[in-house]
Amino acid sequence: MYVEQIFTECLAEMAYYIESNGEAVIIDPLRETTPYLELAKSRDAKIKYVFLTHFHADFVSGHVDLARKSGATIVFGPNAKTEFEFHSGKDNEVFNVGDITLKLLHTPGHTMESSSYLLTDEKGNTPFVFTGDCLFIGDVGRPDLAVKSHLTETDLAGHLFDSLRKKIMPLPNDITIYPGHGAGSSCGKNMSSDTFDTLGNQKEKNYALRADMTKEEFIKEVTDGLTAPPQYFPKNVGMNKGVNKDFDSILSDGNKPLSISKFETLAAAPKTLIIDVRDESIFTKGFIKGSLFFGIDGTFASWVGTIIEDITTPIVLVCPKGREQETITRLSRVGYDNVKGFLDGGYKTWADAGKEIDLIESISAKYFSENYYPKDINVLDVRKNTEFNSEHITHNNVSNLALADVMINNTSLNKTEDYYIHCKGGYRSVIYSSILKQKGFKNPINIEGGLDAIKEQKNIKLTAFVCPSEL
Repeated sequence: MYVEQIFTECLAEMAYYIESNGEAVIIDPLRETTPYLELAKSRDAKIKYVFLTHFHADFVSGHVDLARKSGATIVFGPNAKTEFEFHSGKDNEVFNVGDITLKLLHTPGHTMESSSYLLTDEKGNTPFVFTGDCLFIGDVGRPDLAVKSHLTETDLAGHLFDSLRKKIMPLPNDITIYPGHGAGSSCGKNMSSDTFDTLGNQKEKNYALRADMTKEEFIKEVTDGLTAPPQYFPKNVGMNKGVNKDFDSILSDGNKPLSISKFETLAAAPKTLIIDVRDESIFTKGFIKGSLFFGIDGTFASWVGTIIEDITTPIVLVCPKGREQETITRLSRVGYDNVKGFLDGGYKTWADAGKEIDLIESISAKYFSENYYPKDINVLDVRKNTEFNSEHITHNNVSNLALADVMINNTSLNKTEDYYIHCKGGYRSVIYSSILKQKGFKNPINIEGGLDAIKEQKNIKLTAFVCPSEL
């Protein structure tokens, strides 16, 4: 028996390859199929099943492509309805894979089709359970993503409580929990950076698995503090229920070098966006006018999905050399399949040709502290509200306008005024600034290094929110 966890950091997502005696299973594959096919080929195995723990909201899965290429059968749990052929698994149904078995445990709550898979090895032991978004390390799946008119988040949280107590918690304490996501995913609110753990350890550390917890207490704690999910989540769910453009075609159509003239023509088309994925410190020094910054080395795909509402929008890219295919792949993982190509030679080609460029004024935290703080200026903190409440700059005119809501909250700003913008580390503030620039704001000013750098300046005071219970 061979089990491999395949961790994709930018999405904090775990897929799994499980193999026994020449037969293999993939659980929750990403959009691109080649890594799974090559892994099976390298181990002289045939993929028999593609198991889905649920309809994913935070990424588009490649299950249809993978099944078509490998001949595998797609398996979902009860209640799943799709536009493609699949095996509708039943609760406690057992699937044979070589000399091992995988039992489908219907664990609704995160979604109603949500299922976990219990592995039994050749000796009859149960070393692993693959819990998808039912149980994370340190958390459980949020119960508000599959809300319908007849099903509230309270209803779903109640189902999740029952699933955990009846299906997962009775398993042996030494069984290893292999979840679908880790820290950084928006599918939970308190996930650990650990990617696996024993059930016994989680019973001690995970707030949602307390033995003395009532269903009412569970529902309150699991639903408390939930923020609205990113706007692309329901769109990805819809795509995962359907048949989408195959990944090979996405690469073929998007991974094309464009001359300056061709790039200009495509960029001028209605609704087309220019996305520049270079490092933020490079982008601010010069970029093609109208470009949006989403750095490839940050949480790239999730921020594109959060901010760009039209998932079908045409996109042209400005990339560091050699990272074009990576960029297209990561966009496709969240459903942005309409890349038209990338500027051949990148930004340097554009600048060397004397084409119109723009820049974002960017200053160090030290310069900000010595020259602007605490003068009468506009300070924008674009972190999440919870981050802002935890700690922020003490200033008479500081506003918390979260990046996730930039398309709405930018309308409260004056396009002719200066705004000193920061986040935690300097990535989100450049995204925010680039959006303001595209919308015609005259002078967004980025504070490099964000609050992390600002806190090192001795003259800048910070305010922390104090919970009333602590007073």
